[in-house]
Amino acid sequence: MRDDASALAEFLAARGALVLDGGLATALEERGHDLDDALWSARLLRDDPAEIRRAHLAYLEAGADCIISSSYQANIPALIAAGSSRRQAEALIRLSTTLAEEARDDFFARRSSAGRERPLVAASVGPYGAYLADGSEYVGGYGIGREELRAFHQPRWEILAEGATLFACETLPSRVEASVLLDLLRQTPDVRAWLSFSCRDGQHISDGTPIAECAERCAENDQVLAVGINCTPPGLISSLIAEARRGAPELPIVVYPNSGEDYDPGQRGWVGAPHPDPAREALDWYRQGARLIGGCCRTGTAYVRALREALAGTEYLEDA
Repeated sequence: MRDDASALAEFLAARGALVLDGGLATALEERGHDLDDALWSARLLRDDPAEIRRAHLAYLEAGADCIISSSYQANIPALIAAGSSRRQAEALIRLSTTLAEEARDDFFARRSSAGRERPLVAASVGPYGAYLADGSEYVGGYGIGREELRAFHQPRWEILAEGATLFACETLPSRVEASVLLDLLRQTPDVRAWLSFSCRDGQHISDGTPIAECAERCAENDQVLAVGINCTPPGLISSLIAEARRGAPELPIVVYPNSGEDYDPGQRGWVGAPHPDPAREALDWYRQGARLIGGCCRTGTAYVRALREALAGTEYLEDA
């Protein structure tokens, strides 16, 4: 059986594009769960893992070709602070990919005869700002350096690399943090990854670094399979695609924006109005060069279903 990293490259070569899932927390909230907790969606990884699995299945049924594991907020310091032992924390991180793989295998066993390709699983690597739970993943000014960032990321990275071959390094607000993850990637030669950044405008990631510069740096690592943007308002995506392609013209572009609302750390929630129809814009993103397209915070199963429908008739779906 192909590993997910190899399968991603083959999927893109054969089909031209791939539909990602939406926000895991959003899918869980759609199912009635209150995630107002420092662990966010990782709380259910600990308290009700079957619901994580059901949320993954919901995205697959909605049309996702790739689901992202529940390890975004599942890091060792956060899990220990919430009452787990280190051994329990490590087991929960392993469980995050197991649940996604089980959901994928269950779905494919039932749907392979219906013409769907075997979906992929990507292990989520969230930023240090997610651990802080204060909105720092949209700013990037952590006040710590490379060594502290490496000490935070390395244990989870090594646990995920025990089984996963495809990583989603996502919502990265900082050039320095991205550099740390690229170093870890080089030290795990069997792993491939995409890196996607949170961005503050149409040209810069959250810490002010031009995204073209970040994309260029990512392209220097042959273990990076795609580069792009996530958890950023839909209205900025077109400009950011152009900038990312300028920095890494040979790499596929990944985009999975949020709903267009703004995160208010004081209220610990999202404010403002969502974009009226981001799925409709997905066809433009595809035409501009995006090849992995999905959704992030506040985008749920209905969005993924609309996204797949929006791509109908393109090269991606004409043979599906």
